[in-house]
Amino acid sequence: MTDDELLAAACPIIGVAGAAFYFTPETIARGEAAGLDRGAFYFLGRGGVLGDVDAAVVSAAFGFFNPAVVARVWDGARSKMVPRAAGALHMECCAEHGRRRLASVPGLEAFNAACEKVLAATDGDSLPLFAAINAEPRVDDAPGRAMQLIAVLREFRGSAHLLAVRASGVASRDAHLAHRPEMARSFGWAEGQAPELDAAELHTRLEAAERLTDDLVRPAYSVLDQAERTAFVSTLQAIAAALA
Repeated sequence: MTDDELLAAACPIIGVAGAAFYFTPETIARGEAAGLDRGAFYFLGRGGVLGDVDAAVVSAAFGFFNPAVVARVWDGARSKMVPRAAGALHMECCAEHGRRRLASVPGLEAFNAACEKVLAATDGDSLPLFAAINAEPRVDDAPGRAMQLIAVLREFRGSAHLLAVRASGVASRDAHLAHRPEMARSFGWAEGQAPELDAAELHTRLEAAERLTDDLVRPAYSVLDQAERTAFVSTLQAIAAALA
Protein backbone atom coordinates (compact mmCIF):
# COMPACT_ATOMS: atom_id res chain seq x y z
CA MET A 1 0.00 0.00 0.00
CA THR A 2 1.54 3.28 -1.13
CA ASP A 3 1.33 6.50 0.84
CA ASP A 4 -1.32 7.85 -1.52
CA GLU A 5 -3.34 4.63 -1.32
CA LEU A 6 -3.18 4.85 2.47
CA LEU A 7 -4.43 8.45 2.45
CA ALA A 8 -7.20 7.64 -0.02
CA ALA A 9 -8.41 4.73 2.10
CA ALA A 10 -8.05 6.26 5.55
CA CYS A 11 -8.70 10.00 5.35
CA PRO A 12 -12.32 9.96 4.11
CA ILE A 13 -13.23 7.58 6.95
CA ILE A 14 -11.42 9.73 9.50
CA GLY A 15 -13.17 12.83 8.18
CA VAL A 16 -16.60 11.34 8.86
CA ALA A 17 -15.82 9.27 11.94
CA GLY A 18 -13.98 12.06 13.75
CA ALA A 19 -17.14 14.17 13.79
CA ALA A 20 -19.52 11.30 14.64
CA PHE A 21 -19.97 12.38 18.26
CA TYR A 22 -20.66 16.07 17.59
CA PHE A 23 -24.45 15.99 17.49
CA THR A 24 -25.45 12.73 19.12
CA PRO A 25 -28.27 12.92 21.67
CA GLU A 26 -25.76 12.15 24.43
CA THR A 27 -23.39 14.94 23.41
CA ILE A 28 -26.24 17.42 23.05
CA ALA A 29 -27.51 16.44 26.51
CA ARG A 30 -24.07 16.97 28.09
CA GLY A 31 -23.91 20.41 26.51
CA GLU A 32 -27.40 21.32 27.61
CA ALA A 33 -26.58 20.27 31.16
CA ALA A 34 -23.80 22.85 31.02
CA GLY A 35 -26.19 25.51 29.69
CA LEU A 36 -25.16 25.22 26.03
CA ASP A 37 -27.47 24.35 23.15
CA ARG A 38 -26.21 22.09 20.36
CA GLY A 39 -24.73 24.89 18.28
CA ALA A 40 -23.11 26.62 21.22
CA PHE A 41 -21.56 23.38 22.47
CA TYR A 42 -20.24 22.60 18.98
CA PHE A 43 -18.43 25.93 18.72
CA LEU A 44 -17.28 26.19 22.34
CA GLY A 45 -16.48 22.50 22.63
CA ARG A 46 -14.57 22.14 19.40
CA GLY A 47 -12.93 25.57 19.65
CA GLY A 48 -12.48 25.64 23.42
CA VAL A 49 -9.16 23.81 23.14
CA LEU A 50 -7.80 27.12 21.80
CA GLY A 51 -8.54 28.80 25.13
CA ASP A 52 -10.47 31.96 25.96
CA VAL A 53 -9.65 33.71 22.70
CA ASP A 54 -11.52 36.30 20.66
CA ALA A 55 -14.08 34.98 18.18
CA ALA A 56 -11.87 36.10 15.29
CA VAL A 57 -9.26 33.54 16.36
CA VAL A 58 -11.83 30.75 16.36
CA SER A 59 -13.14 31.87 12.98
CA ALA A 60 -9.63 31.81 11.54
CA ALA A 61 -8.98 28.33 12.96
CA PHE A 62 -12.30 26.85 11.81
CA GLY A 63 -12.57 28.51 8.40
CA PHE A 64 -15.61 27.99 6.14
CA PHE A 65 -18.09 29.60 8.60
CA ASN A 66 -19.34 33.16 8.32
CA PRO A 67 -17.25 35.03 10.94
CA ALA A 68 -20.35 36.91 12.11
CA VAL A 69 -22.01 33.62 13.03
CA VAL A 70 -18.89 32.41 14.84
CA ALA A 71 -18.72 35.66 16.82
CA ARG A 72 -22.37 35.56 17.83
CA VAL A 73 -22.35 31.93 18.95
CA TRP A 74 -18.86 31.92 20.48
CA ASP A 75 -19.33 35.10 22.51
CA GLY A 76 -22.71 33.93 23.77
CA ALA A 77 -21.38 30.50 24.69
CA ARG A 78 -18.24 31.65 26.49
CA SER A 79 -20.36 33.87 28.71
CA LYS A 80 -21.85 30.64 30.07
CA MET A 81 -18.82 28.34 30.30
CA VAL A 82 -15.03 28.65 30.32
CA PRO A 83 -13.84 27.65 26.85
CA ARG A 84 -11.10 25.26 28.02
CA ALA A 85 -13.63 23.51 30.26
CA ALA A 86 -15.98 23.17 27.31
CA GLY A 87 -13.14 21.78 25.21
CA ALA A 88 -12.38 19.18 27.88
CA LEU A 89 -16.07 18.28 28.15
CA HIS A 90 -16.25 17.90 24.37
CA MET A 91 -13.33 15.47 24.48
CA GLU A 92 -15.10 13.56 27.25
CA CYS A 93 -18.15 13.26 25.00
CA CYS A 94 -15.88 11.99 22.25
CA ALA A 95 -14.46 9.27 24.51
CA GLU A 96 -17.92 8.32 25.76
CA HIS A 97 -19.11 7.87 22.18
CA GLY A 98 -16.17 5.57 21.53
CA ARG A 99 -17.03 3.50 24.59
CA ARG A 100 -20.64 3.16 23.46
CA ARG A 101 -19.92 2.28 19.85
CA LEU A 102 -16.41 0.86 19.50
CA ALA A 103 -16.01 -1.54 22.42
CA SER A 104 -16.58 -4.61 20.21
CA VAL A 105 -14.22 -3.51 17.40
CA PRO A 106 -11.16 -5.80 17.34
CA GLY A 107 -7.61 -4.49 17.11
CA LEU A 108 -8.10 -1.16 18.86
CA GLU A 109 -4.87 -1.35 20.85
CA ALA A 110 -2.81 -1.74 17.67
CA PHE A 111 -4.92 0.89 15.94
CA ASN A 112 -4.31 3.36 18.76
CA ALA A 113 -0.59 2.68 18.62
CA ALA A 114 -0.61 3.42 14.89
CA CYS A 115 -2.53 6.66 15.45
CA GLU A 116 -0.04 7.73 18.09
CA LYS A 117 2.83 6.91 15.73
CA VAL A 118 1.30 9.13 13.04
CA LEU A 119 0.64 11.95 15.50
CA ALA A 120 4.20 11.76 16.81
CA ALA A 121 5.36 12.46 13.25
CA THR A 122 3.09 15.48 12.69
CA ASP A 123 4.15 19.10 12.54
CA GLY A 124 1.64 21.52 14.05
CA ASP A 125 3.13 24.66 12.51
CA SER A 126 0.35 26.80 10.97
CA LEU A 127 -2.27 24.31 12.25
CA PRO A 128 -3.41 25.86 15.55
CA LEU A 129 -6.69 23.99 15.98
CA PHE A 130 -4.96 20.67 15.41
CA ALA A 131 -2.10 21.60 17.74
CA ALA A 132 -4.58 22.59 20.43
CA ILE A 133 -6.69 19.42 20.34
CA ASN A 134 -3.58 17.27 20.05
CA ALA A 135 -2.32 18.79 23.30
CA GLU A 136 -5.47 17.77 25.19
CA PRO A 137 -5.20 14.77 27.57
CA ARG A 138 -6.55 11.50 26.20
CA VAL A 139 -8.27 8.71 28.09
CA ASP A 140 -6.59 5.36 28.72
CA ASP A 141 -9.30 2.88 27.70
CA ALA A 142 -8.98 1.64 24.11
CA PRO A 143 -12.47 2.48 22.74
CA GLY A 144 -12.54 5.98 24.22
CA ARG A 145 -8.97 6.70 23.20
CA ALA A 146 -9.56 5.42 19.66
CA MET A 147 -12.43 7.85 19.19
CA GLN A 148 -10.38 10.73 20.55
CA LEU A 149 -7.43 9.88 18.32
CA ILE A 150 -9.69 9.81 15.27
CA ALA A 151 -11.06 13.24 16.23
CA VAL A 152 -7.51 14.57 16.54
CA LEU A 153 -6.50 13.11 13.17
CA ARG A 154 -9.60 14.69 11.67
CA GLU A 155 -8.47 18.11 12.86
CA PHE A 156 -4.99 17.37 11.48
CA ARG A 157 -6.22 16.95 7.94
CA GLY A 158 -8.95 19.58 8.33
CA SER A 159 -6.47 22.21 9.48
CA ALA A 160 -4.05 21.23 6.72
CA HIS A 161 -6.86 21.47 4.18
CA LEU A 162 -7.84 24.97 5.29
CA LEU A 163 -4.21 26.02 4.91
CA ALA A 164 -4.07 24.39 1.47
CA VAL A 165 -7.29 26.06 0.35
CA ARG A 166 -5.97 29.49 1.26
CA ALA A 167 -2.56 28.75 -0.29
CA SER A 168 -4.36 27.81 -3.51
CA GLY A 169 -5.94 31.25 -3.66
CA VAL A 170 -9.46 30.26 -2.63
CA ALA A 171 -11.42 31.91 0.17
CA SER A 172 -12.69 29.36 2.67
CA ARG A 173 -16.20 30.68 2.06
CA ASP A 174 -15.91 29.89 -1.65
CA ALA A 175 -14.54 26.42 -0.94
CA HIS A 176 -17.51 25.72 1.30
CA LEU A 177 -20.04 27.05 -1.21
CA ALA A 178 -18.46 24.93 -3.94
CA HIS A 179 -18.39 21.70 -1.94
CA ARG A 180 -21.57 22.02 0.12
CA PRO A 181 -23.93 24.59 -1.42
CA GLU A 182 -26.88 22.90 0.29
CA MET A 183 -25.31 23.75 3.66
CA ALA A 184 -24.69 27.44 2.93
CA ARG A 185 -27.24 28.69 5.47
CA SER A 186 -26.06 26.39 8.24
CA PHE A 187 -22.57 27.90 7.87
CA GLY A 188 -23.97 31.42 7.92
CA TRP A 189 -23.91 32.23 4.21
CA ALA A 190 -26.87 33.41 2.13
CA GLU A 191 -28.77 30.67 0.36
CA GLY A 192 -27.84 30.67 -3.31
CA GLN A 193 -24.74 32.79 -2.70
CA ALA A 194 -22.15 32.00 -5.37
CA PRO A 195 -18.35 31.77 -5.15
CA GLU A 196 -16.44 34.74 -6.52
CA LEU A 197 -14.33 32.64 -8.91
CA ASP A 198 -15.82 31.12 -12.05
CA ALA A 199 -16.54 27.39 -11.88
CA ALA A 200 -13.59 26.21 -13.99
CA GLU A 201 -11.03 28.30 -12.11
CA LEU A 202 -12.47 27.31 -8.75
CA HIS A 203 -12.40 23.61 -9.69
CA THR A 204 -8.75 23.85 -10.76
CA ARG A 205 -7.71 25.60 -7.57
CA LEU A 206 -9.64 23.24 -5.31
CA GLU A 207 -8.05 20.24 -7.00
CA ALA A 208 -4.67 21.86 -6.28
CA ALA A 209 -5.75 22.35 -2.66
CA GLU A 210 -6.59 18.64 -2.33
CA ARG A 211 -3.16 17.69 -3.67
CA LEU A 212 -1.47 20.14 -1.32
CA THR A 213 -3.48 18.77 1.62
CA ASP A 214 -2.18 15.30 0.83
CA ASP A 215 1.35 16.70 0.57
CA LEU A 216 1.01 18.28 4.02
CA VAL A 217 -0.26 15.16 5.81
CA ARG A 218 1.59 12.48 3.82
CA PRO A 219 4.87 12.64 5.80
CA ALA A 220 3.10 11.80 9.07
CA TYR A 221 1.22 8.82 7.64
CA SER A 222 4.30 7.59 5.78
CA VAL A 223 5.85 6.40 9.06
CA LEU A 224 3.50 3.40 9.16
CA ASP A 225 4.98 0.19 7.79
CA GLN A 226 3.04 -2.11 5.49
CA ALA A 227 1.63 -4.30 8.25
CA GLU A 228 0.56 -1.25 10.23
CA ARG A 229 -1.09 0.30 7.15
CA THR A 230 -3.12 -2.80 6.42
CA ALA A 231 -4.27 -3.14 10.02
CA PHE A 232 -4.92 0.60 10.33
CA VAL A 233 -7.23 0.71 7.31
CA SER A 234 -8.95 -2.55 8.25
CA THR A 235 -9.70 -1.28 11.75
CA LEU A 236 -10.88 2.08 10.40
CA GLN A 237 -13.33 0.25 8.16
CA ALA A 238 -14.61 -1.71 11.16
CA ILE A 239 -14.90 1.54 13.13
CA ALA A 240 -16.88 3.14 10.31
CA ALA A 241 -19.28 0.20 10.34
CA ALA A 242 -19.65 0.42 14.12
CA LEU A 243 -20.38 4.14 13.94
CA ALA A 244 -22.77 3.91 10.99
